[in-house]
Amino acid sequence: MLSYDAEDKSEAMVTTRRRLLQGLGWSGLSSSWPFSKLVAATQRTGNLYQELGIRPVVNCKGAYTVVGASKQWPELHAAMAQASQQFVYLEELQEKIGQRLSTLIGSEAAMVTSGAAGAIALGTCACLTGTDPEKVLRVPDLTGMKSEVIIQRAHRNNFDHAVRNTGVKLIVVDSNDQLHNAINGGTAMLYYLGDMGQQMQDGAVSLEECLAAGKKAGFPVMVDAADMIPPWDNIRKLAAQGVDLICISGGKHMRGPQCSGILAGRKDLVQAALVNSSPNEDTFGRPMKVGREEMIGVWLAAEKYSKLDFAALDRQYFEQTEYLVRELKKINGLQVSYAPYEKTRRIHRVVAQWDEQAMRLTADQCEHQLLDGEPRIAALRHNGGLAFALFMGAPGDEKIVARRMKEIFAAARTA
Repeated sequence: MLSYDAEDKSEAMVTTRRRLLQGLGWSGLSSSWPFSKLVAATQRTGNLYQELGIRPVVNCKGAYTVVGASKQWPELHAAMAQASQQFVYLEELQEKIGQRLSTLIGSEAAMVTSGAAGAIALGTCACLTGTDPEKVLRVPDLTGMKSEVIIQRAHRNNFDHAVRNTGVKLIVVDSNDQLHNAINGGTAMLYYLGDMGQQMQDGAVSLEECLAAGKKAGFPVMVDAADMIPPWDNIRKLAAQGVDLICISGGKHMRGPQCSGILAGRKDLVQAALVNSSPNEDTFGRPMKVGREEMIGVWLAAEKYSKLDFAALDRQYFEQTEYLVRELKKINGLQVSYAPYEKTRRIHRVVAQWDEQAMRLTADQCEHQLLDGEPRIAALRHNGGLAFALFMGAPGDEKIVARRMKEIFAAARTA
């Protein structure tokens, strides 16, 4: 351990160094050795993906994580870079940004998470532990705690793993009667899938009925709303309905940082989620760390997104899809149609199907040629054919897709 004199001397050295750095400023540092060499070594003037030997793709899949989900709003980059140059207490930043986000959403509280899946996991933790430090420490060991989460069979999906990770048992139900029969003293929460085109199947229990059951029995209802935007008004409607917890993706159509999300809802539950999350150590949510840069980025993205003219955006996407439909119909033998809209939002997907034997081209071959060509195009497989989503594509993407499809089918006919 340092002596008193040594500590004083050390502090004096730190103070002197701090004053030196403040006096120089970044411009001074960048022109001083060795900082000038460091800056020069880290600057890149070319395309980073080309440097790595990676070819970017024209994204016609949609807001899928596998291809990067979306493109951040350009103005976020400078703001996030600025945020990275100063230290702040993350708890204070979460509080202030949470206040801004909750105002945009119309909820009691909100926080930034590591994607919608992070919001789902932390929201589940909140329902299990509240702010009890002993319970927070124990997750996913739920011995003696409420440990059951009710979910409708039609709402099962890949992302309910974020619920199961916490150690809970999913109680799967198919009807309103089964839901009420499943409620007991161990029910911690009900998970509701906001929109995957399935929740309105015959016999499915509506959100209103789920909220009423939860209120009567005393358990929260959490809605996975990752697929409920656009428009932003869908999120406000959930808050107005009194949904206890709302999970939102910040890195998809909102065009914030890809590794960001939002958990909004009741103040006590959001506070409990914060207790379960980073920067708190020895918690289930510690690995789901969110940096100050992502917090700033998703806040500014939400501010912009909530004010967008979604009707104008929809017209742009529709015009792009109409062009693609017209051009694809010029390929003899191609059946071109639209995929059905999802329940809560309008996403335009153009579907191309064909007789593989007659056209001398399989859907697999076509997909691979789209990915192998220049530029690369990422499409979705759909009912034996391919689907092209012009959901957030740049203007002109539809022309690239049309040209490449014509080239591929022309080559198949002459092969």
